[in-house]
Amino acid sequence: MLWVKSFHIVFVVAWFAGLFYLPRLFVNHAMAETAAEADRLALMEHKLYRFMTPLAWLALGLGLWLWLGFGFTGGWVHAKLALVLLLIGYHWYCGRILRAFATGQNSRSHVFYRWFNEAPVLLLLVIVILVVVKPF
Repeated sequence: MLWVKSFHIVFVVAWFAGLFYLPRLFVNHAMAETAAEADRLALMEHKLYRFMTPLAWLALGLGLWLWLGFGFTGGWVHAKLALVLLLIGYHWYCGRILRAFATGQNSRSHVFYRWFNEAPVLLLLVIVILVVVKPF
């Protein structure tokens, strides 16, 4: 099970790297001054999203394997699962934003995306505390 745990951590880290960087691309895209710059950013966003989605599936699959294999119990597990569901929703919403940019339908400013970029940091902080400290 240590191999499964190790790979789970690696894929979670890789997924979060994408979740940290993609909204930064959205900030730059919202500030793009030329069509060429917007097109380049849209391509980068698309490639990153396509790369990070399988990483998310691997992280989630390995996490499920750990949960079923170890039979974790306690309130912290339920709280963590709720936060992971929020994270999945965040990932999905990033895909919607990506499509809005690709079709020229973005209506949000770079300021919105700067704040939007902070959500995965907060989720990661709380999830790590729940897993390590197991406060309840």
